[in-house]
Amino acid sequence: MRVTVLIADDEPVARAGLRDMLADIEWVKCVGEAASGPAALTAIETLKPELVLLDIQMPGLLGTEVVKRLTHHPFVIFTTAFAHHAVTAFELGALDYLLKPFGPERLGHALERAKVALGEPAALPAIDRLREALAKGPMTRLFVRSGGGIIPLDVASVSWFEARGDYVAAHVGGVRRLLHLSLNRLEERLDAKRFLRIHRTHIVNLDCVKAFRPQGKGRLLAELLDGTTLPVSRNRSQDLRTLGT
Repeated sequence: MRVTVLIADDEPVARAGLRDMLADIEWVKCVGEAASGPAALTAIETLKPELVLLDIQMPGLLGTEVVKRLTHHPFVIFTTAFAHHAVTAFELGALDYLLKPFGPERLGHALERAKVALGEPAALPAIDRLREALAKGPMTRLFVRSGGGIIPLDVASVSWFEARGDYVAAHVGGVRRLLHLSLNRLEERLDAKRFLRIHRTHIVNLDCVKAFRPQGKGRLLAELLDGTTLPVSRNRSQDLRTLGT
C-alpha cells in the first residue's frame, strides 16, 4: 500500500517540482495539492493524507498555523526558503525541514524518515507531538542554521542568550549562534530553574554563572565562568539580593 501525500505550496513551479520528484518514488501517492494556507487546511481535513509536504510562507495562513488548526494530524515535512521558521517547525513535531532549493536526494532522505515513522507502531502520533510542543514544558533543544543546513543545539550547553534586534544570539563555548525569535518567546520555553532573565536583553544559564557581584548603586553584575560579565537590571538585582538574605 502506498503512502498518501498532499503538496501545499503557493508557487506552481514548486508544486510541479515536488510532483515530478514524487512520481519517481513508487511507495508514495500524491492525492492532492493546495496553493494557500486555508486551502491546505481544507484539503488535509478532507483528503486525510498520511504525509503533507507543507510550505510555510503561504497566503492566508502560515504553514505552521495550518498545523496548529488541524483535527486530522498527518506527518509533516515543512518546505521553505526561510531558515528562521525551523524552531517552530520542530516544536510542532515536523519530521523534517527542507530549505529551498532542494533536490530529489534531499527529499528522498526526508521521505525515508517519514517511511520509518509511518511504519513504526511505537512512533508518537503527530497530535501527541503537537500537544507536547504546545505545552509549557521546558525546551531541551534549539535548531540553528549552519552553512546550508539546520543543526540541533543542546539548550543546556548555552551559557547565555542575548537579544540582538529581531534575533537572539545563543552563546555556546565562545561561538555565537543566531536564532530568529524574540527573547520573550524563548524565555517562556526555557527551564526557569536553570535559566534566569537578568536584563531585558540577557538570559543566563545559572550553571555557567560564577558569581553575582556588586556593581554600585544597588546593581549587580553577573560574572560567568568564561570571564564574560553581564549587567543585571535594577529590579532583578533587588530580587537576587532578597533571595540571598
